[in-house]
Amino acid sequence: MSDFETLIYEQPAPGVARIVMNRPAARNAQNLQMGYDLNAAFDRAVADDSIKVIVLAAADPHFSSGHDLRGDGGVVLGQQPVVSNWGGFAQPGAHGRFAREQEIYLQNTRRWRNLPKPTIAAVQGRCIAGGLMLAWACDIIIASDDALFCDPVVTMGVLGVEWFVHPWELGARKAKEFLFTADNWSAQEAHRLGMVNQVVPRAELESSVLAMAGRIAAKPAFALAMAKQAVNQTLDIMGQQSAIDAAFGLHHLCHAHNKEVFGTVVDPGGVPAAVKR
Repeated sequence: MSDFETLIYEQPAPGVARIVMNRPAARNAQNLQMGYDLNAAFDRAVADDSIKVIVLAAADPHFSSGHDLRGDGGVVLGQQPVVSNWGGFAQPGAHGRFAREQEIYLQNTRRWRNLPKPTIAAVQGRCIAGGLMLAWACDIIIASDDALFCDPVVTMGVLGVEWFVHPWELGARKAKEFLFTADNWSAQEAHRLGMVNQVVPRAELESSVLAMAGRIAAKPAFALAMAKQAVNQTLDIMGQQSAIDAAFGLHHLCHAHNKEVFGTVVDPGGVPAAVKR
């Protein structure tokens, strides 16, 4: 069932679908093809009534190094069905840039966050920038004991990744520390702050995730969907979605500033440092 260019889709246990990002040579960086492969794979799992839990995993050694800064891999945005109501991707300046990131980053991630089935991220190795967005979109995060988390986007002259839930995941003061320093934070620290549900030995990551998925899959599907929606709606009532949209606007203000000052949407002096992480 691996009929995706950048993913492997499998059913490792009854009631469980596992989507495995499979660009290990690129540290599972997310290009346009992977973004739309992920969306199609999530849709497949949601449409299959035999599936009750979705696991998002990644080929070793790393979960994801974030967005692929080398380009779109030949895929042209807008030549495939889009997930948002946005168009104008080829428009010049901020218009096209804002539309593009609404589609491939903000609205895609929002859609995955709101899938009606429980999702578990299995994180090992590096989880950087856009990799955080994937993990944060999932309901549960189980990390290996060698996992490292980092958002180095401030180093690149932008306030943080597009799915800006840092204060919700870490609390306000730790979110500021995480962003300002761009340090790598361990799985143990992420667990202490409540961002990660469990930390397990690397060799036990797959079995631990499947064990939890099995326990969840034993529950009634509709009750699971309603429990997930109740929690997400609580966050929404607390203002999470409005806060994400507000931060997205500031994200694009940073892009516009960098374009005016440096001629590119990120600070070129910060890109090498961020890519090395």
